[in-house]
Parts: sequence; C-alpha cells; structure tokens
Amino acid sequence: MAKPRIDHDRLFKELLSTFFEEFLLLFFPNVYEHIDVHHLSFLTEELFTDVTAGEKHRVDLLVETKMKGEEGLIIVHVEHQSYAQQTFPERMFLYFSRLFQKYRRRILPIAIFSYDEHHDEPSSLVVQFPFLTVLDFRFLTVELRKLPWRAYIRHDNPVAAALLS
Repeated sequence: MAKPRIDHDRLFKELLSTFFEEFLLLFFPNVYEHIDVHHLSFLTEELFTDVTAGEKHRVDLLVETKMKGEEGLIIVHVEHQSYAQQTFPERMFLYFSRLFQKYRRRILPIAIFSYDEHHDEPSSLVVQFPFLTVLDFRFLTVELRKLPWRAYIRHDNPVAAALLS
C-alpha cells in the first residue's frame, strides 16, 4: 500500500493562519514590532493563471493589516515552497505585481522554503542593463533546513513546536 502524500502547502497554510502572530515573532521579530496585530484579516486565496505556461497558481496566504502608528492597510503575502524551482523569484514578483494591481496597497512578500535540497535560495529578482537597473524586487525568506533548531527547542512558540515535529 502506498504512503499517502502529505499536502505540505495546506498544512503550512493552516499553521500560519492559526499562528500568524507567532510566525512573525519567531522568524521576523523586526516585522512583528511594526505590524498592528489587532487588525489582522485573512483574505480569500487568489488564483492566478500563467497564460504562457498554461498553469494556475494559488497564493498561499494573504493577510491584510496595518502598520503601527500609520493609517491605511498593507498586505502580507506568505508563500510556502516545498520544492526547488529556478523561477521562484519570478513567480514571487508576478504574484506581487498582480496583488498590487488588484489591491493598490503596500505588499510585504515572504517566502518559506521547506525542502531538504542544499542550495541557497535567492530573495530577489533583478532586471538590469549595464546602464540601468529596471527592477530590484526583494522578499523576505525563511529557509527551514538552515535554521539552528536546537535554539528553537526552548521557544514557547507553537510554530517552532510544529516545525520541530
């Protein structure tokens, strides 16, 4: 009998939807300091079609919130990646641009890499010429396999506990 395939994307989405504050506090404490966690609102998932490749992609998690001391809303986009993909930074930019086009708000993109392959994940997409940088898109990253998990054992954080198991 074949082992059932684990749906990592769904599990990550459930974990982060339930413990979003704890996720930010654990991996991005500087972001957590600036986010008003009293205004968190989870948006419905977006479906984007890549017409050239004929593929459909769903954004993993969108959270609408505010920055402390500021008016206006922002969107935090969290994307989980469970396999190596050379074009991932391009996909993050496409999601960013489509989300910006729809919502016309500042968007904070975050990528979580959970696969075991050993290779450094890029956190940007740059389009440039020798005379001009046209685009310098950056996003925050968490590469789970590179984290010092012994340090996380002592954390009283449900996200750390879930990821350690």
